Formats: sequence, structure tokens, C-alpha cells
Amino acid sequence: MADLSQRHHVEDWHTPKGRAIREVIFGMNDGLVTTVGFLAGVTSSISQSRYILLAGLAEVVAGAISMAIGAFLATKSQREFFHSEIEQEKWEIEKTPEKEAQEIREIYGDMGFTRPEQEMIVNRVTSDKDILLRFMKREELGLFDEHLDEPLQVGLIMGLSFLAGALPPILPYFFIGDPHTAIWVTILCSVLFLFFVGVAKTRLTKTHPLRSGLETTFLGIFACGVGYGLGWLAEKFI
Repeated sequence: MADLSQRHHVEDWHTPKGRAIREVIFGMNDGLVTTVGFLAGVTSSISQSRYILLAGLAEVVAGAISMAIGAFLATKSQREFFHSEIEQEKWEIEKTPEKEAQEIREIYGDMGFTRPEQEMIVNRVTSDKDILLRFMKREELGLFDEHLDEPLQVGLIMGLSFLAGALPPILPYFFIGDPHTAIWVTILCSVLFLFFVGVAKTRLTKTHPLRSGLETTFLGIFACGVGYGLGWLAEKFI
């Protein structure tokens, strides 16, 4: 029993950490796709690699800052909303305790508990306001304290992930003088990087590495193709 309890707590500790994969994958994919699309667009209209490199670096820095600030503000807004819901729940516990007790009965009634079992749970949960608040947060609001993300942390993860994703596409322009050769090397590096990211994330998702790698690669290629097409259209008609 002790081993099972310890395992349960370890899994609970790891779960919030694993949720960062959302920001990591989103940031890296966005950094790679937008950078490839941008480089493809400017390569068709600018002939000197150093100007393309400068423009690409400016796009990468601006994109990373934008993604970090956007993630920070979105997470902060979500956290503020959750806190307002919790404060409303605190008010209801203080002012309408019987209503809260009835909600507990309904929750467990829907789960198939008998009326005596419901009353036993109600008596136990309502005996302590802290327990009642924690119960209502989880069962009624679906909120867990460990799922309240830190806005600054999420912003940093998103910004750094964007930079990590934008690095492979722009690296060839540091070493290759011909921009038209560099863009093809960029595309090759991006495809390999996408596959690597897809395989690497399976350490957390526990899915099939090859399937995950191919999925990430094909979706990334599709997005890059759209970006390249838009850049080509802009260069032709604008």
C-alpha cells in the first residue's frame, strides 16, 4: 500500500510538469514554421544573404517576444478568472452552505451513490470549510491547485521554445552565402528537426515514436508550404 501511495504522489507531482509540453511544442512549431515561411518569402525577393539573415533575426526576436507576452497575458487572464471563480465559491460556502451540501448530494447521486452514502460524504466534507472548498474546487469547478499555471513561467517557456524552433531554419544563412542554396538547406534542417521533435515528445506522451515523428513532420511541412505559398504570392502580386 505504501508503494502505491508513493507512486500516486509521484505521478501527481509529475503531471503539472508534463503539461508544459503544450507550450514547448506550440512554441517550437510556431517558431520553425513562421521562420521558414518568412525566409522563403524574403529569399525570393532579396539576393544577399546578410540582409535576409538580418531580417530573419529581427523576425525571430520579435516573434519570440510576442509569443512570450501573449502566453503571459493569456495565462494571467485565465488565472484571474479561476481565482474569481474560487472567491465566488468561498462566498457560497459562507452564505449558502445548504446549497453547497445539496450540490454534493447531486454530484454523488449522479455517480450512483445511495442516499445514506451521500449523507455520509456530505457530513464529512462539510465538517471543515477548507475541505469543502477544496472539494468544490475539484468536483464542481474542475480546478486543481497544481493546474494554476504561473504566467511568467509559461511566458518564458513559450518564448524560449519559439527561439529553439526558429534556430534550425535560420542557421544555414550564417554559413551559406547563396540564399537560394541556403533555403533548401533550411527546409532540409526543418524537416529533420520536426521529425526529431515528434519523436522526442513521445518520452512524455508514450505514443509510437515513428508515428508521432511523421505526424509532426507532415503537419509542419504543410504549414511551411502554406507560409511559402503566401510569401510567393506576396512577392508576385504586391
